[in-house]
Amino acid sequence: MNKFQLLIIAAFLWLSGHRSLAQENELSAPDSVKLNQEVTKDKPKEGGDRNVMLNASSNTGPRDVNIGLPPSVGGITILENDLPSVYYFWPELPNRSWRPSVSLEKTGLLKMDELATSMGDLGFAVNSYTQTGTKDFHFKGKFSGSHYGWIQGDVNVSGPLTKNGWTYSAGAFLNYDPDTYDLKSVRNADETKIFRAGITKYFKDDKGKITAAYKYANSYSVTNYALFRYQEGGEAQELDGFTFGKGSFIVNDGTYRFKELISGEYYSADIDGNQATTESHTIDVFGNYQLNNGWNFKYSTRYHSAKTSLLYQIPLSITENVDASAGYTYANTGDVYTGNVATQLAMNSPNIPTKTLMGRFSLNKTIKNHTLQLGVLEQYYHIDDYHSNRSFFYQTVEDQPSKLISPNTDEYGFYGYNAGGEFYKGTENKLSFFGTDKWEVNDKLSLNYGVHIRYHNIKGDFLASATNSTTVMNGEQTASFNEGWLQLGGKINANYNLTKNFGLIGNFLYTEENGRLNDFSTSFVPNLKTRKTPLGALGVFWNTPWLSLVSQATYLYKNNYLQRYNFVNPANSSESQNGSVNYDIQTIGWTTDLVLTPFKGFRLHYLITLQDPVYKKFTFGAFGNDYDYSDNNVLEISKTLMEIDPSYTIGDWRIWASFRYFSRQYSSLTNVLYFKARWENFGGIDYKVNDHIDVGATVVNFLNQRGAKGTINGSELITDPSQYYGQLLTSSYIRPFTVQASVNIHF
Repeated sequence: MNKFQLLIIAAFLWLSGHRSLAQENELSAPDSVKLNQEVTKDKPKEGGDRNVMLNASSNTGPRDVNIGLPPSVGGITILENDLPSVYYFWPELPNRSWRPSVSLEKTGLLKMDELATSMGDLGFAVNSYTQTGTKDFHFKGKFSGSHYGWIQGDVNVSGPLTKNGWTYSAGAFLNYDPDTYDLKSVRNADETKIFRAGITKYFKDDKGKITAAYKYANSYSVTNYALFRYQEGGEAQELDGFTFGKGSFIVNDGTYRFKELISGEYYSADIDGNQATTESHTIDVFGNYQLNNGWNFKYSTRYHSAKTSLLYQIPLSITENVDASAGYTYANTGDVYTGNVATQLAMNSPNIPTKTLMGRFSLNKTIKNHTLQLGVLEQYYHIDDYHSNRSFFYQTVEDQPSKLISPNTDEYGFYGYNAGGEFYKGTENKLSFFGTDKWEVNDKLSLNYGVHIRYHNIKGDFLASATNSTTVMNGEQTASFNEGWLQLGGKINANYNLTKNFGLIGNFLYTEENGRLNDFSTSFVPNLKTRKTPLGALGVFWNTPWLSLVSQATYLYKNNYLQRYNFVNPANSSESQNGSVNYDIQTIGWTTDLVLTPFKGFRLHYLITLQDPVYKKFTFGAFGNDYDYSDNNVLEISKTLMEIDPSYTIGDWRIWASFRYFSRQYSSLTNVLYFKARWENFGGIDYKVNDHIDVGATVVNFLNQRGAKGTINGSELITDPSQYYGQLLTSSYIRPFTVQASVNIHF
């Protein structure tokens, strides 16, 4: 395996940190408690979405919610009409076909135990429902913008078609966001258009309804990075001329050269073209019908097809103080260049077609003190010839960097074509059966339990041998795979009242997973052993007329992680080797969540999490030495997190703020390198003009905080952090101070 392949493996794993600083995991495993409770006389109830839609990195989607495990590349799961908005986040990211919108009837947060039994997956999810037709005419509109030039229009109309129960709904979402930095080669960093139309039929005698809905989405986006010097104490020191969130580290001409992995043809891709665009079509049929025996039959089906093009530029390393003898010249002028040089990876997956067919069917009924649900879930997914074309290039280290040519690049400034290139194709099929029961045993005890049984099959073709800079695919290089597993998931939650409004809560959930199609994206045969995740929690709740509180401790364990590293010899930085490590992760945490309403109009939500996520069974060998990182802190996860959300309402005015605290996050496996603690903050004021118009203003990062996160490449084995002090590095970042305004119209 050559050095380019090693670089690409490390870079792909690092991709999870791209730009979305707040799209990491932000609250911890103990979030399996019921959060943002409403005050009740006995049991805690969930109310609100805990500001999950406030994203400090961008306007394009909800933030992720932490469960004490490494952040996911795909972010939080997004459901629409009880089904995933996209089957899998790669290559079609969920925010390419889903955005918060007035064309959604309602949006909320699905708790971990609910996701475990409904989908068989681990984590939290945003669950949303398409606006259906209404029996009376309704109009909803939201118009938003920022002082950086962001413009968003979002409208929906619904009403009756006939007098016998036929209704309609139609909506349009248009987003044009230049972001907070200047891109020389493209006007907007995000352009997204989503159109919806649907027809709803209401059955007689309130028996239910059925909706057929169509959604078209076209979305384009670009990713940016921050440039800084790493200092002792985890400080990310800004450079003169490069402000976090305002400087652009994207090459100024926005043009990349690739070699098509399948055909071998060379081509150019521009970020202002369709090589970074996803286009999709979705047809949903969903609704419910009340059967004569009292069972409520709910159903949701979806056909989704998409063509996705991904175009990314990922920083790999920076070499400082290069002199003229190195032979670097500006690509656009030919002039000699001296100074700092950044090595960049360019990735393009052009026009990848995917098709998904899903259906969820359930029967629901309340029988005495039992609320029952029985259901089946089917998910079929097909992806054809996924491939990632790769190339490497050099650029200057500054705002609006220029492309460089060196002795080891071609005349266009690129080299290492398709080093670590990816290819796979195939299908996934998941067939699940699930059941839940909420049992009110008596006035003191309630139980909520369920099970999810799933058969998961993946089959297809992948590269049987590693590619190199001259390889073009042919049929002889591929091999087939066909794997299937029976997977179990389930939950049991208990609430026990010791007094009228004080009691105990206990939760346990369990999920299993094995592998996905994308695990075969490289030439390595992946480890497909069952990954088991048990989560247990025990705590108390207390409700009064002015306080609602939950406090509980949680234990989470997940086994059989597999990660590939490009280890650099700490005794000789020019020597590297690839290594694969299997390890487990354990998280022990304690969370207290409260809602305080001490006087009329004032509300304070406060959440604090203390957790200790550590590696387990993390042993490996490299350069003739044995290493054991068991009990080291997990990368990129804070041990202390807080969320403080005060608000005050007086008359038609509401003033609110949201503060989030993240303690130190480690950036090297040895834990000697880290990024210091940071705050994220939002604030705003809303005014109800009348019954039909609301206006609001929001300030993102009104304390003008700076923040960096991510891992530091090449630091996996170091024990002396001083060699990184003063080094130029790149990372994701928090949006700078931004003023946004919106107008909501509804009638």
